[in-house]
Amino acid sequence: MWSQSYKSILARVAEQPLCWVQVASTRGSAPREAGAWMAVFADTVFGTIGGGHLEWQAIEHARRLVAQPPGAEASAQPVTQHYALGPSLGQCCGGAVVLSYTFYAAGEQQRLQALLPMPSRSVALFGAGHVGHALVRILSCLPYRVVWVDSRDAVFPEDVALGVQCEYSDPVQSAVHDLPAQSQVLIMSFSHAEDLEIVAQCLLRQRARADLGFIGLIGSKTKWATFRRRLRDRGFSDTELAQVTCPIGVAGITGKEPDVIAVAVAAQLLQNLQH
Repeated sequence: MWSQSYKSILARVAEQPLCWVQVASTRGSAPREAGAWMAVFADTVFGTIGGGHLEWQAIEHARRLVAQPPGAEASAQPVTQHYALGPSLGQCCGGAVVLSYTFYAAGEQQRLQALLPMPSRSVALFGAGHVGHALVRILSCLPYRVVWVDSRDAVFPEDVALGVQCEYSDPVQSAVHDLPAQSQVLIMSFSHAEDLEIVAQCLLRQRARADLGFIGLIGSKTKWATFRRRLRDRGFSDTELAQVTCPIGVAGITGKEPDVIAVAVAAQLLQNLQH
């Protein structure tokens, strides 16, 4: 939920103080990994460090800091607390967690924004049709930066989530050259001709740099058979063509509604990160 949550947090901290709670380190089994966070206000919480009694204690401690903030000199410095995940916390993980607590006064949104942990992983989405819009809504809840590309400038929404970069590109395939390294690429433009050119440009980049993490093309097996034949005619080998996944989406999800397709594709991206 990082993108939408960040927007809400930054809007709230303009008027209210908060305590930023982050997992600084872990040892053994723990509910969340280092870097997991919560933004704790007096009346609400964004994010999670894994739930359970540990999270309840962390929220209570954070709210005490919000109610009785440290002095100006100390407010910028995080305070750490060590927690053993044993019977005293009612959790049987058996590991240990170090949490850091950092206070932000009302109005310190600029200081907070400079320190927000932003995702390092990128998805390049070519196409702003119905599935593209549905997919961006889901990706904005996941730990991704999104480069959203289309050759039609008027198809992007006026307000996009934090971390979504809308890019008009004509010809659309020219945007492939400057994508961040290790981007996972999704191709679903309004035109099969555009799709073909984007796939070809991705394969040329792979030939030169081999630095794209995934190339996925929306469509049927019949579409991919046609594309494969045309790409072979352009000199791409079977080994190179094997880098393209088409159809895309987790197997077994058969619905064709845009939101259903988007969920299946987002799940496939997450699976790909584990490989």
